[in-house]
Amino acid sequence: MDQLTHTQTTFQKKEFPIILLLDNITGEANLGSLFRLADAFGIQKVIFCGSEPNLNSNRLKRTARNTWKTVNFEFQEDSVETIKKLHQEGYRSLAVEITSESIPLQNLNLNKEEKLILIAGNERHGVSDEVLEICNQQLHIEMFGENSSMNVAQSIGIALYEITKEMNKFHKK
Repeated sequence: MDQLTHTQTTFQKKEFPIILLLDNITGEANLGSLFRLADAFGIQKVIFCGSEPNLNSNRLKRTARNTWKTVNFEFQEDSVETIKKLHQEGYRSLAVEITSESIPLQNLNLNKEEKLILIAGNERHGVSDEVLEICNQQLHIEMFGENSSMNVAQSIGIALYEITKEMNKFHKK
């Protein structure tokens, strides 16, 4: 058994109609991880809102492993205005946040032609109240320990895995 390199895998490149909107995420290691996740799950674009990423950060670059060069991304000042604009373009917004109205991620129902905005919030404060107010839905990841929160990059990795797994089923039919 040999470990395969990137060029030796049989993974098919695919793009999913998902925009990852980062609501004031500032941690450079998290940002680097989110670039890698965006690349790994073939999402359409990353939109940084509130805090512009420092693309000169060695920590970000080291964690991203060059994916910041290949992932489509942009910066917008205002999360709420950006989401409202994307709603007008037919996107459904999903915030990954534990709220009184959030549903377990595994209970999310998707439609075949759906375009999604997956929203992740600040490392300390989560998704802002203003963003939660306009989101179509909030999702949470069921956890079984003492803590009720998870690292933002880990939670987005889990959410992207589950969502792209469901979307992939539509393409296989």
